[in-house]
Amino acid sequence: MAEPAFACKRCGHCCQGEGGIVLTRYDRERLAAHLGLEIAAMLEQFAESAGEKQRLRIGPDGFCVFFRHGVGCGVHPGRPDICRAWPYFRGNLVDATSWEMIQTDCPGVVNAAGHESFVDEGVDYLRQHGLIHEPGPEAPLALVLPEALKSRIRK
Repeated sequence: MAEPAFACKRCGHCCQGEGGIVLTRYDRERLAAHLGLEIAAMLEQFAESAGEKQRLRIGPDGFCVFFRHGVGCGVHPGRPDICRAWPYFRGNLVDATSWEMIQTDCPGVVNAAGHESFVDEGVDYLRQHGLIHEPGPEAPLALVLPEALKSRIRK
């Protein structure tokens, strides 16, 4: 069996920064259920508006409000699709240079596997986990794949 092209190290780098975790309707439902809250209460406590969309807040440390240092995601089973998909984002799949750039911040990306293996593994992972989104007002663009990538999906 070939070496995986990605193996998460739970470093938390992808959990740092503001604005990237937009919540779809399904994300809001899943996260609220995981927390045992009504959707409105979950949004009030943990999200903020970004235009017409809702996104997770960050804590004073600059990390997602649910990130726990030394532990990782505090809501892992309820995490949003965008978190579930990292690092298999559209840009990293279609552009080898983007894939090379993420390696400086993400120790889980295995350079030796090569970009083509990363793409094959990523597209398969996204398909298996139901993370490929169709274009729409709530769709995370990082998870809307171009037709050229959809054609690589293994049935």
